[in-house]
Amino acid sequence: MKQYSMGLDFGTNSVRCLLVDCANGREVATSVFNYPSGDHGVILDPKDPNLARQHPGDYFQGIRETVRSTLAETQRVEPGFDVGMVVGIGTDTTGSSPLPIDAKGTPLGLTNSDPAAQCWLWKDHTAHAEAAEITEKAWNEPYLSKCGGTYSSEWFWSKILHCARTAPDVFSRAHSWCELQDLIPAYLTGHMAPETMARGVCAAGHKGMFNSDWGGLPSEEFLSALDPRLGALRSRLYGQTLTSDQSAGTLSAERAAELGLPTSVKVAVGAMDAHLGAVGSGVKPGTLVKIMGTSTCDIMVGDSSTPDIPGVCGIVNGSVLSGMLGIEAGQSAVGDLFNWAAGKLAAGQSHDDLTADALKLAPGESGLLALDWNNGNRTILVDQRLSGLLIGQTLYSTPAEIYRTLIEATAFGALTIIRRIEEYGVEIDEIVCCGGIAEKSALAMQIYADVCNRPIKISRSAQTCALGSAMMGAVVGGAHPNVAAATAAMTGVKDSVFIPKPSSVATYSRLYALYMDLHDAFGKTSRNPDLHGLMKELLAIRDGAR
Repeated sequence: MKQYSMGLDFGTNSVRCLLVDCANGREVATSVFNYPSGDHGVILDPKDPNLARQHPGDYFQGIRETVRSTLAETQRVEPGFDVGMVVGIGTDTTGSSPLPIDAKGTPLGLTNSDPAAQCWLWKDHTAHAEAAEITEKAWNEPYLSKCGGTYSSEWFWSKILHCARTAPDVFSRAHSWCELQDLIPAYLTGHMAPETMARGVCAAGHKGMFNSDWGGLPSEEFLSALDPRLGALRSRLYGQTLTSDQSAGTLSAERAAELGLPTSVKVAVGAMDAHLGAVGSGVKPGTLVKIMGTSTCDIMVGDSSTPDIPGVCGIVNGSVLSGMLGIEAGQSAVGDLFNWAAGKLAAGQSHDDLTADALKLAPGESGLLALDWNNGNRTILVDQRLSGLLIGQTLYSTPAEIYRTLIEATAFGALTIIRRIEEYGVEIDEIVCCGGIAEKSALAMQIYADVCNRPIKISRSAQTCALGSAMMGAVVGGAHPNVAAATAAMTGVKDSVFIPKPSSVATYSRLYALYMDLHDAFGKTSRNPDLHGLMKELLAIRDGAR
């Protein structure tokens, strides 16, 4: 009998459900639900550009809508399909996206409209001061050694501390907190109570400073030094974490009836979207997977010899593949940055229009250079108080020139991450890109190939995060004995590869040197470059390109 698995991928603006054939990864049916709350699913505050929250009810509604729709579509297109053939469900979410919950595990945001009671979305940077404080006070502790040496405002503890200080009413009502990646499997299995909720090592290790080397979460003493309320909260959180190839339980009777699935369906422990996107792209030692969407996450795996790497978002055992160290880095604004350019700078022009005009430009022809920190810097500086920069513009600069320059800036940022990882002895043999940008923008992929001077491969699946989740569902459901077997059967890359163009590589090498001057000058590094003459060098590159 055929076996199928399902992946639920909770992104920034929507949730996607994907049903696949476990034998070969064939994608049978899919459905997308756009979150109805806020602005494209994100609750904003016009008085605070750092705030970004989500209503937890959107997630639960999204599960119902997408699973039912996907099953209905499968019944239509797949002869002989029966819901009893679905063996497992895997889930992935954004992160760090923590929520305050009551003693039963119910999100406070379901009944409390206060933004602080909602899910604190990954891109919420209101806790930048708390993040800096955590970094300072953890200086003599081991807690930051596995997350790049600097704590981020995007992460678990800084957000909770900010809630305690700015919304004490919400904090006092919360019995505990959980990551979104853990809430979804709990909702599906009915194991919602904080003490029975399966907690995934992915967000715990990368965002919550959880590591077995120091007994799990940071000590009560350390947390109390930040705020006594955090120290008291520690015992109401968790002391054990699980990898995503382990089961969080089976569908509860309530969820099974609601979704139209049997209670025999097993649910995998949750993880963050990028990490399972890497799984869906066939990640292995030596492969860097770039999951490219509103932001970009770079994921690799390494063995026990992998050193700590300053400026990355974490090196966590089992966060991607069991028995291997998951390495995470990334950039906070990529697709968001391109959307900003199209929406704010080029009214009336679509991405296709801008791309068509940008393709007519040679590297360096615009005379422009940018820093890609419009949503802060995630790595390697880990500083959310940095912002974007565009230099070299004249009265003749066009929207397409700026659009291309911003793509180039994100490529320069990607190369900076690659160089940092390799600087610490981790070899990168190939780059595989996935996500919306990889699928839709040949312009961006060619620029990345030219800037990085490496071939760029594209994952076979256009829905790698959902596929990676479905692969975990297939493993816990017994369709494959382990993730390695699921990877061999269910993943692959496309035939087309983006090859670096020598002439473009040479120009981008000159521009990258200038990018790094700006990077180090504004990023507070030990190097203090002289920016005198930078504008004229840009003009010289421009004149040569023309």
